Amino acid sequence: MTGRRRSSPRPLPHTPAVVIASVVACTAAIASLLSGCGSLPGSGGSGEKEPITVMTWAPQDTKATNMPGMPAMAQAYARWVNSRGGIRGHRLRVLTCNERNDSVAAAQCAQRAVSQGAIAVVGSYSQFGRQIMSPLEIKGIPLIGGYGASDAEFESPLSYPVNGGQASLLAGNGRQLAGDCRHVALVRPDTIQGDQMPSLLNSGLRSGSRKPAKDIKAPEDGTDYSAEVTRALEQVGADPAVYGKAEAGGKAPGACVAAALGDHTDAFFDSFRRLQEDNPKVRVASVLGSVGQSLLNRTGGMSGPLEGADITGWYPVADDPRWNPMRKVINDFAFEDNRVDPADQGVQTTWIAYTVLRALIEELDDQGVEDITPRGLQTALDRGDRAVDTGGLTPKLRWREDDMLAVQDFPRIVNAMVTYQVVRNGELVAQRSGFVNVTKTLERRQTDD
Repeated sequence: MTGRRRSSPRPLPHTPAVVIASVVACTAAIASLLSGCGSLPGSGGSGEKEPITVMTWAPQDTKATNMPGMPAMAQAYARWVNSRGGIRGHRLRVLTCNERNDSVAAAQCAQRAVSQGAIAVVGSYSQFGRQIMSPLEIKGIPLIGGYGASDAEFESPLSYPVNGGQASLLAGNGRQLAGDCRHVALVRPDTIQGDQMPSLLNSGLRSGSRKPAKDIKAPEDGTDYSAEVTRALEQVGADPAVYGKAEAGGKAPGACVAAALGDHTDAFFDSFRRLQEDNPKVRVASVLGSVGQSLLNRTGGMSGPLEGADITGWYPVADDPRWNPMRKVINDFAFEDNRVDPADQGVQTTWIAYTVLRALIEELDDQGVEDITPRGLQTALDRGDRAVDTGGLTPKLRWREDDMLAVQDFPRIVNAMVTYQVVRNGELVAQRSGFVNVTKTLERRQTDD
C-alpha cells in the first residue's frame, strides 16, 4: 500500500545510509567488559545481557511514496526501551535503511540486515517483496509487522503481518462505498501493485450488490492529474449538462470517485479541486496511507474536496486514547523529529510491530532464554503460546497455522479487521465504532474472480 508523510529535515552531509539508533551505554564493545556499566532492571543482577539488533527500512526522499516516519519511530522506540534498561535487560539496537522505492536498494537493505546480525526486520515498508524476503528467508530472519505493501508479506512463511495490507483496505473501502455509491471510479497507480486494486475494491462493492468500479490508471509519481480527474468524472456520469456545476450546487447522486495514489494523492485532489467546479459534486473516498490529517489540512480542511470523504484504515482513529502510550513515547523521545506523525499509518504500524517484538522477547525471557536468535523468534511466533495484546489497536495477534485466514492470495493474513472513518469539519473521525471484519469479503473475491 502507499502512504503519507510529513516533511522531513534535509539529512546532514555524509550521513551514512544505515543509522544506529541506540548504542550500548558504555563504549566497550565486548560483553565481558560491560560489568562496569552496572546491572540493569531485569538482568537478574548478573550484568547487562547481550544487545538485540533489528532493522527497520522504508523509502525516503524519493519521487514516489515516502515513509520516513517508520525508521524514525523505530529509533524513538529504541531510545524509550533503552532508557528503561532495555527489554528484559537486552538493549535494543535499531539499524535503519533507505529502501528508495527501488528493487536493488531494497535487496541491499535486506542483505545489510543479514550481514549486521539483525535477528528480525520490524515494521518496514517496501513494494519489492521478493527482493526483501529472499535474503531473509535464506538466513531464517523473520519480518515482523511489515506495512503490507507487497504480496510476499502475505505469502512468505517468514513474514508475520499485523494488518491485512492493501487487500483489507481496498475491500473495506468497497464495502464502505457500497451503501451510497451506484457508480464508482477508482484512480490508482499504473504499477504491478496498483493492478491488484480494482478487484479488491470490487469485492467490497459486490457485497452491496454494486457494479465493478471503473479502473482509471495514473502515473505513480504524477504532478498533474487533470486528465485522470476528467476521465473519472466522466465514467461516473458527473455531467454538468444534466446535474449542473458544483459551484452552483449541482450534485451527481450515487456518483463516487476513490483515489489511492500514496504520496501523490494530494496532487490528484489538487487537480480534482480545480476541475470539480465545472462538474457536479461527487462523493470521494480513499484509504488511510493515501489520505491523512495532514493532507486534509493542506487541501482546505472542511472547505476542501475531501470533506465528507469515506476513508478506510486498519486501526482506530488517531485521537483514540488507545494510542496514548505511543504518543507519550513520541513526545518524550521524538518531540523535535517532524518525521514522526502519530496519525501516520506507517508510524502506527511500526509501533505495533515493536510491541509484538517486545512481547516475544519477554515470552522467551520467561522461558529462561537469554540468547535471542532469529530461529528462536520464528519458533515463538509459529508456536503462538501467547497471543500478543496490542492494547486494543488490533485484535490479539497469533500466527499459528490455525490463525491464518482462508484467503487464497494472501495466506499469511491473520487480521482482516478495518475501521471506517469519515472526514467531518475537516477532521478524520470514526464513522462507526469498532472494527469491521472483511475476511468473508476477501474470500468471496477469489471465488468471484
